[in-house]
Amino acid sequence: MSEKRPKAKYKIDRRLGCNLWGRPKSPYNKRQTGPGMHGARRGKPTDFGIQLFAKQKLKGHYGNIGEKQFRRYFHEASRLRGDTGQNLIGLLERRLDAVIYRAKFVPTVFAARQFVSHGHILVNGKSVNIPSYQIQEGDVIEIKESSKQLALVQIASEEPSREIAEYIDVDVKARKATFLRTPKLEDVPYAVQMEPHLVVEFYSR
Repeated sequence: MSEKRPKAKYKIDRRLGCNLWGRPKSPYNKRQTGPGMHGARRGKPTDFGIQLFAKQKLKGHYGNIGEKQFRRYFHEASRLRGDTGQNLIGLLERRLDAVIYRAKFVPTVFAARQFVSHGHILVNGKSVNIPSYQIQEGDVIEIKESSKQLALVQIASEEPSREIAEYIDVDVKARKATFLRTPKLEDVPYAVQMEPHLVVEFYSR
């Protein structure tokens, strides 16, 4: 995997001022300031600033999704029945790269995106190489036979700092997972508090 991804991941932690994925090696664990010689100096945030920060956190958690695509998720969430913020979380958690990350098939969300793009994943027996592919309830996701012994997969499965999400049933030995249900905000094992209602407010301005 590219060396740029871990660096990008740690930059996001520093820029947002939190350990976004709860990883032991995050530089934020040692130095809780923003990037730059003296760290970022922030005054009292405005309502807009608070909403923007909430959006950046949520985008960053899923591998820094592009603004255009993230806005599409919001518009789709707003068209669905129910709470728009909860719908947004559901759409993000149904991304294929998010599902294989939650299933502990890979160690990071960045690795998940590359893993899918490189053709290592089957969905219901068919190869899918689109990280944003929307998984449906009951779908079976598995690592291709030829990829099951990759070191990356082994490292991820033995990672002690993360648990498999409860809305995904995983056969660890077979490297196979079933997506049981679309989660609510409170079901998702975020390492930091996410505030999708503020993201909704940001886009509704």
